Amino acid sequence: MRVLLVEDERPLAEMVRRGLAREGHSVDMAHDGPSGLDAALSGVHDVVILDIMLPGLSGYRILQRLRAAGVWTPVLMLTAKDGEYDEADAFDLGADDYLTKPFSFVVLLARLRALQRRAGDARPSVLTVGDLKLDPARHRVFRGDTEVTLTPREFGVLEHLMRHAGEVVTKTDILRAVWDAHYEGEVNVVEVYVGYVRRKIDAPFGTASIETLRGVGYRMAEPT
Repeated sequence: MRVLLVEDERPLAEMVRRGLAREGHSVDMAHDGPSGLDAALSGVHDVVILDIMLPGLSGYRILQRLRAAGVWTPVLMLTAKDGEYDEADAFDLGADDYLTKPFSFVVLLARLRALQRRAGDARPSVLTVGDLKLDPARHRVFRGDTEVTLTPREFGVLEHLMRHAGEVVTKTDILRAVWDAHYEGEVNVVEVYVGYVRRKIDAPFGTASIETLRGVGYRMAEPT
């Protein structure tokens, strides 16, 4: 795995680099925001480990610019900030995972492996199903010419369904993609959020674009 580590705490960065190298991974490092952005924009890495508090340009802004440029390399936010709003901001901007310092190196390795497994082909800039459009980089959703406002979690659920339009997606699939990979709550929370999404993208427009397959999951289809 080729990893880009963007971290301004040099002793920590070197410790992580050595650990990853011992596991057989190739590690490129950057210690400030601008150089980290330049390296990440190359798109040659399998995973980016990105600190939030960086000199010159924050990790949030780096992430935002990467997604706006259509670079969908999986990003693990590594940060000393520990709060649900910080985590929500990271996911809202396109992060794939979030790990708070201090952290276990074993857990870091496991999360990097999970990100590599989940990484797919380059994601399109705008997802379209019928007259429903979702722009991941700009975090905007439109039904025809009408913009629909979604919470970050609702947006994640809809994005996952639209990326798999025409396919059956289980509640577990949605949990793994939208919630944290280590979420241990009730799986039925997905049903609640699918309901929220339907009330915003379908009910006001007289459409029914998310099908429920009882005992199986959901499928995003052309509106009926």
